Amino acid sequence: MTSTLQRTATTEAVRRPDRWLALSVLVLAVLLVAVDATVLGLATPYISEDLAPSGTQLLWIGDVYSFVIAGLLVSMGSLGDRIGRKRILLAGATAFGLISVLNAYATSPETMIAARALLGVAGATLMPATLALIRNLFHDPRERSLAIGIWGATASAGTAIGPIVGGFLLEHFWWGSVFLINVPVMVVLVLVGVRTLPESRTPNPGPWDLLSVILSLVGMIGVVYAVKEAATHGVTWVSLGTGLLGAAALFGFVRRQLTLPIPLLDMRLFRNRGFSGAVLADLLTILGLSGLVFFLSQYLQLVQGRAPFEAGLAELPAAIGAVAAGLAAGRVARRFSVRAVVCGGLAAIGLALAALTTIGPSTGYPVLGAVLLVVGVGAGFSFTVTADVILGSVPKDQAGAASAVSETAYELGAALGIAVLGSIVTGVYRGFSAPAGTPQGAHESLGGAVEAAGHMPAAPAAEMLTSARGAFVDGLSMASAVGAAVLLATAAAAWLMLRNERLETHPGSEAADQ
Repeated sequence: MTSTLQRTATTEAVRRPDRWLALSVLVLAVLLVAVDATVLGLATPYISEDLAPSGTQLLWIGDVYSFVIAGLLVSMGSLGDRIGRKRILLAGATAFGLISVLNAYATSPETMIAARALLGVAGATLMPATLALIRNLFHDPRERSLAIGIWGATASAGTAIGPIVGGFLLEHFWWGSVFLINVPVMVVLVLVGVRTLPESRTPNPGPWDLLSVILSLVGMIGVVYAVKEAATHGVTWVSLGTGLLGAAALFGFVRRQLTLPIPLLDMRLFRNRGFSGAVLADLLTILGLSGLVFFLSQYLQLVQGRAPFEAGLAELPAAIGAVAAGLAAGRVARRFSVRAVVCGGLAAIGLALAALTTIGPSTGYPVLGAVLLVVGVGAGFSFTVTADVILGSVPKDQAGAASAVSETAYELGAALGIAVLGSIVTGVYRGFSAPAGTPQGAHESLGGAVEAAGHMPAAPAAEMLTSARGAFVDGLSMASAVGAAVLLATAAAAWLMLRNERLETHPGSEAADQ
């Protein structure tokens, strides 16, 4: 009787007429997060000028959000499975909007870092809930692939909307305005979501294990912090101790999940080779890309002298390519194969990053635009198909946990990428030769050099800026080379791990999950 009722509920969900309207609310949440991530890159030069952070503080502003969100995603995804995914999504969206105001009015580097960390706590509630609700709204595999494509395309559109809107705001208002654009999006999301989103949760989920939450948070933040510190200052007792603490906490987390009757994260998910391969591909892909994303806006503005709005428009080809590829990814993967589409996308990104190793301060836009377009197409194909594989390989009641693993891989990759590749850029940059009398702050960041130039005589300032910009480009070129190597290696690994992987084509498999 129970099985019959569940199959009936599945049929009704497939025919649910407002599921596409509900999807529009979910993609607003994605838009909220994507816009916030991209406007930070544009605002960085202005934040540097106003708050005067050190180079290390500037990296913390860039990656503390990812540190915190990576540490909490699994816990928040599991919490949403228990208390209701709609409830945690709407609560998280409200908090995200309110904390954005705190970011906008930060008055010191320390306040900004703290505000970004709090934003990570709120952001951790959003992404797993959106993907899990898609899994529960769309039971037909082809419809789900399209919905995931729209979800991914919206994230890519956010990367375009963020720089363009952010660039406009930066040219007319102070830098804090780029964070305030989150507020109206949050208001619309909450008001419409209350009426259209269905509630879903795991039946008989068991308790939310607080010790597992603490172990996950300490483990993720400890490991990522250790990598960041080792990349910036070399291996020290602090980085080594923090890394060992993080590794021990993660080991304890995994052991505890294997012993709990109802774990926070079912480790058996990783026995599925397709699931593990897709998660690994996401982690390494964003690791290789994150240095480009974080520093390209600074290159366009501080090296090539573009205005913020123009810099935002210059990054548009990446979003256009990702949107187009994301919408077509499911259909293409069914016609060819999952591994062909994922590996082809990763290899394309790797080759595009390799092309960036040749850039100089005066590289023409046709080269940059072509590279960004290829990166967007490759990312659109890869991320959309891996998200589909991850969601399709788990039972419906574990959608939140699976989504959280996927998003954790993404955020962990972003944090590690900014830490490692960002440290490469910063390390190369700090070694530039400067004329006598150059302030020490000029060696901390390129934004600091531009600020220092305003207080120096014209001739030494010009000499210093030329040298600083050249060093920044050298660092970006080296980081691109490392990113290219990571992406090409990931393409090879995914080719092996995603062998024989196929996207679902019929909704009949849903019954097996019931």
